[in-house]
Amino acid sequence: MAFRPKVSLFCLGLALALLGGCAAVSSEGSSYTWGWYIFNPLQDKGASNLRFLAGGLMDTVLVSLCAIVVSVGLGLLVAMAGLSSRRWLKRLSRVYVEVFRAIPLLVLLLWVFYGLPVVIGLQLSVFATGVLAMALSDSAFEAEIFRAGIQSVPQGQVEAAKSLGLSWVLQMRLVVIPQAVKVILPALGNQFVYVLKMSSLISVIGLSELTRRANELNVSEYRPLEIYSLLVVEYLALILLVSYGVRRLECKLSTPGST
Repeated sequence: MAFRPKVSLFCLGLALALLGGCAAVSSEGSSYTWGWYIFNPLQDKGASNLRFLAGGLMDTVLVSLCAIVVSVGLGLLVAMAGLSSRRWLKRLSRVYVEVFRAIPLLVLLLWVFYGLPVVIGLQLSVFATGVLAMALSDSAFEAEIFRAGIQSVPQGQVEAAKSLGLSWVLQMRLVVIPQAVKVILPALGNQFVYVLKMSSLISVIGLSELTRRANELNVSEYRPLEIYSLLVVEYLALILLVSYGVRRLECKLSTPGST
């Protein structure tokens, strides 16, 4: 069944309604006075605050896209190593997956930022640090997703490819991986959503993404409830948009005759 954009709009509207309801209940039941005026687009200060907060959207999307592209490529390589007939490659793949799945992303992020300059003398930018740390962490999960997807392809398809004289690389590229992607696309979409959400952790090392800008704005305005409520809506809208795109792609790939 095709995914309807009305579902995403309903979820976003429901979130906005809940925030409005919380504001109304809080206004009646406590002494707190909401200060949405800091985001009033009709005032210069409000418009400036909105532009400042929305300015972090580009960094959030860009660092997440770069991280997911790197993690997918790296995860595929690790998965192929895990499916290799060579025992040392299998063990190396298993160690990689277990290690990077076990390390919390925030810890890995801090180690890459502060540890690499000491250990190997490599000082990465904040952006590159975020991409590398998220890619390493996510690639361990991507490797398991790819491994399961490749193993789900019927063996008959592989044997047919071999009978055509295709090399192992061509078997993977033309026969196995295209079929596996159709199976694992929802899981890959979930990982992209996960990376988008985890990108907020990069704010701790100074990347000026959505969460960092919200923290900086809170220092000047000191309206944490309003600022972080708007931040919730921003992330919700972004995640719903990504989920919608993934489901549209999933429907397209599942259509007979699609490639």
